[in-house]
Amino acid sequence: MALVKKRFSSRKPGTSPLGTVSAGTGLKPEHADDIFNNRRAVDFFEIHAENYMGAGGPPHHLLRRICADYSLSVHGVGLSIGGAGPLDRDHLLRLKKLIGDYQPAMFSEHLAWSSHEGVFLNDLLPLPYTKETQACVIRHIDEVQHTLGMRMLLENPSTYIQFGSSDMDEVEFLRCIAKRTGCGLLLDVNNVYVSAVNHGFDPKAYIDLFPMESVGEIHLAGFAEDTDANAQRLLIDAHDSPVADAVWALYWRTLARSGPIPTLMEWDNDVPDYGTVIAEVSLARAALADEASRRNHYSAA
Repeated sequence: MALVKKRFSSRKPGTSPLGTVSAGTGLKPEHADDIFNNRRAVDFFEIHAENYMGAGGPPHHLLRRICADYSLSVHGVGLSIGGAGPLDRDHLLRLKKLIGDYQPAMFSEHLAWSSHEGVFLNDLLPLPYTKETQACVIRHIDEVQHTLGMRMLLENPSTYIQFGSSDMDEVEFLRCIAKRTGCGLLLDVNNVYVSAVNHGFDPKAYIDLFPMESVGEIHLAGFAEDTDANAQRLLIDAHDSPVADAVWALYWRTLARSGPIPTLMEWDNDVPDYGTVIAEVSLARAALADEASRRNHYSAA
């Protein structure tokens, strides 16, 4: 399929369609009553696109009510952006309809592959960082942005293996993709920390090199801890607990470089009561407000 390529300009920090001092969380149906009884406890909600690709029913009824009062971020988990084969056009067109119906402020996907020859896998699998895979990801992002008519954000993954065939690091891989396609980046700070521990690199150095000018959204989450076959520490991106102190420290370091960027608190497993989630969201909002205030102070001085 031939595409007429349209380049989507990367936004500078501070020009997100959401307010920069914006903190949100994932939309959970079990929290619906609390959401409507605690107006504006969060600034925006995120949904996983694949949960809303069916026609009608309670999920869409709730989402329409949410969108009447809150901004929306749509996060895809099934496009298989890093897959070697072509994108699933039916899936992409269903996604286009969802985005057309709800007009989200942002759309994002993972740097991963999750399907092969029409079979969808229940995981987000890593890919080698080579020129070949980079060219494939660039083609897929061009197709997605052309079809959707909007800029997408690409999320850095959490990984548990590394490929010997990789000939560049993850930051370089992502920087080139953003430059070539005009897509934005979704910086998942928890993923950075998880991968850093698993592979033995410095997460602070990763953050210091990351192209913040392309970041449109930040994710925070909790991880689970285990050990590998060699009794070494192994972290799992589980989204089932509060954000760890080490991840908060990495987030503050990120904001010092980037300035305030809309931040989402992910909690997808062992989901607690709404008040617990909101307490985490409030911590992120306070960090964003502090960084905005610090920058305003120095710009006024």
